[in-house]
Amino acid sequence: MSTSLVRQSLFRAVAKPSMLRASAPGLMLAQRRFASTQNMTPAESISYLNAQRQHRPNSPHAQIYQPQITWILSIANRVTGVALSGALYAGALAYLLHPVFPIIDSAHLVSLVADLPTWVKGGLKFLFAVPFTFHTFNGIRHLGWDIGKGLTIKGVYATGYTVMAATAISSIYLAFFV
Repeated sequence: MSTSLVRQSLFRAVAKPSMLRASAPGLMLAQRRFASTQNMTPAESISYLNAQRQHRPNSPHAQIYQPQITWILSIANRVTGVALSGALYAGALAYLLHPVFPIIDSAHLVSLVADLPTWVKGGLKFLFAVPFTFHTFNGIRHLGWDIGKGLTIKGVYATGYTVMAATAISSIYLAFFV
């Protein structure tokens, strides 16, 4: 068979789908359409997509996982970082507002704190010491990770418990003994 005849037979098979089905039964599935399409406006498309999304299953979330020290300390490090930054900005803004509100100055704050009962002062100092010491010790832990120390599972857990113990001991010391 010459090449021109082969080209002509291929052209006829492509040009006539019925010949393609008859000549190649393995390609019959390529001719069937299992999905139908229809033209939709963008608003109809969005409403159809939203209707489909209502029937999708939700992926697992935090409720099904057992709490682990790794992700608890990670979340706590981020929360304490935000809290410490917010406290710094709030304190700086309070001192910037001193000309508007003259009661916000060091002398008034010292006399306010001096008049508080001892247990209130200790509790407030503890509330400030916990995030500060935790964020500091966890930052040191992360610096150790940056140089490649304590990256095994055993090391991560050991340093996590060390951070929690150091936070508790130093917070109690700073709040009630300094």
